Amino acid sequence: MQLQDYYAARAGEYDKVYLKPERQENLLHMQAWLSDVLAKRSVLEIACGTGYWTQFYAPLAARVVALDSAEETLRIAEARLHGVNVRLLAGDAYKLPIFEGAFDGAFAGFWWSHIPLNKIPVFLNGLHAALQPGAKIVFFDNRFVSGSSTPISERDDDGNTYQLRQLGDGSIHRVLKNFPSGDELLAAVAAYGKTCEYREWDYFWALTYTLP
Repeated sequence: MQLQDYYAARAGEYDKVYLKPERQENLLHMQAWLSDVLAKRSVLEIACGTGYWTQFYAPLAARVVALDSAEETLRIAEARLHGVNVRLLAGDAYKLPIFEGAFDGAFAGFWWSHIPLNKIPVFLNGLHAALQPGAKIVFFDNRFVSGSSTPISERDDDGNTYQLRQLGDGSIHRVLKNFPSGDELLAAVAAYGKTCEYREWDYFWALTYTLP
């Protein structure tokens, strides 16, 4: 099963991951921090899913265009973001459409970990091409925490790691899920941006940088 198909099948239970009790304090801090970082910016969001993170920063942003490949999650996002200044689009994160207007901000939550290691430069080059000089870019994702994270089931020859995830219907899916270190993340964007910063909470990390 492709990643898009997995998330389409998971759409109805997508947000349950945010209900884990041990993660609530982290999530509250992240919501406020993200809203502050992207305030007043025209933001392109990649892999928006159900719009869980969009709902927190969009009210303070100047404009938001949020893209996802799964129609099932976009329908949930549409209901969640009704009346908010957000345009939702179906699209491929590796082949972004041509947008009207410039973006001075970009965000992707819990997407980086699903990018095959050898496709990170392809993704970043495509994203940067859609942004204007000086744009602020923000990524969120999971840290691996034993006892809270789903165990790693395998590693391929390229160094990508995978999890076996079970959905509510009992089906089990092999899902690409990488857990990069802070140094690896900073190295991945060093050639593209300036003022690169990495921060972490107990269960999550954030990477920010600004295009020249």
